[in-house]
Amino acid sequence: MQPLENIRVLDLSRVYAAPAGSMMLADLGAEVIRVEHPDGSDSMRDWGPFLNDQSTYYLCANRNKKSMTLDLKTEDAREQFKELVKDADIILENFKTGDMARMGLSYEELKKVNPRIIYCAVTGFGQTGPLASEPGFDPVIQAMSGLMDVTGASEGEATRVGVPIADILTSHHVVISILAALRMRDQTNEGQFIDLALLDVQMSSLANVASAYLNTGFASKRLGNRHNNVAPYQVFACADGPLMICAGTDGQFQKLCVMMEREEWAKDERFVTNTMRKQHEDELVEMITAVTITKTRDEWLALLQQHKIPGGRVNTIAEALEQPQMIARDMIGELEHEQYGKVKFVKSPLKFSSLNIDYKLAPPILGEHTNEFQKASLPK
Repeated sequence: MQPLENIRVLDLSRVYAAPAGSMMLADLGAEVIRVEHPDGSDSMRDWGPFLNDQSTYYLCANRNKKSMTLDLKTEDAREQFKELVKDADIILENFKTGDMARMGLSYEELKKVNPRIIYCAVTGFGQTGPLASEPGFDPVIQAMSGLMDVTGASEGEATRVGVPIADILTSHHVVISILAALRMRDQTNEGQFIDLALLDVQMSSLANVASAYLNTGFASKRLGNRHNNVAPYQVFACADGPLMICAGTDGQFQKLCVMMEREEWAKDERFVTNTMRKQHEDELVEMITAVTITKTRDEWLALLQQHKIPGGRVNTIAEALEQPQMIARDMIGELEHEQYGKVKFVKSPLKFSSLNIDYKLAPPILGEHTNEFQKASLPK
């Protein structure tokens, strides 16, 4: 038994933010049907590197789904889609604002077909406002949200995060909003429209940075691997490479002093409180680095664990994916597709006491399951 069994999703979305959200729904048991143009509408299929001609970018967001093709620019296909809507629970799309309405497939029209339908529209800037009709891509959202301004070296240029973080966060909000809408439908027997904007999501994710400005006028700046509010809380050089150390409380700093055999630092008036440590951060970092450089990362990690101080190696992607903790947590999975072979992937982080995430389908090739859905109606 899966929590979203008997929930059907018609997924018209492309690229990452919305498809990654529907993949999470599929992992939880929903039947997710990708509805794509016969010529292919997802540019992510064209982005390398490739595994047997399949984009690894596409593969990371589309497991556990089926794919059918419809040209929604034709009247016949639109009527067929409406038939599919009759027995669907969720529609997910990320066309530009107004595109679905121009095809006669707006929420207002589709809820006439199925009043219980939950319609989630993901756009760069939402359905309202002066930018509503503009396309929004992850790097643009990172730039406009201020995220880039607080990311990177203090003397360097504004820097985007190394993964499409606005898309990733939006995918999570796709799932949260749809689950909330399903719960509401249980109570009202009615569906609803969800207006989800990448810029809204990224702005809401500025967390302490936004709170500091809104409430005190303090505008955070780029500090590289340092923290705006806490010290010592950054990367330090060791004999064999970089190590992240986070002494986030006065108590942890005192433990750090003991660990480094520098107990006098904990009594130094420059470092007694976090506020004082931030004021004298440059001096403190120089002093700590002179100590950390004398041992390897593994030597320091053993001591950090012994003293219950948060810390970790700055891993490469290869090191991160192959580290013993990931193996112990069984976080790497594998699915096989009869056409392009074995696909490895990072599993869902959701772990339940009495539920196992079911990985059944490798990401589909374009239109792979069209024949399965030739009939206009899909009885459950």
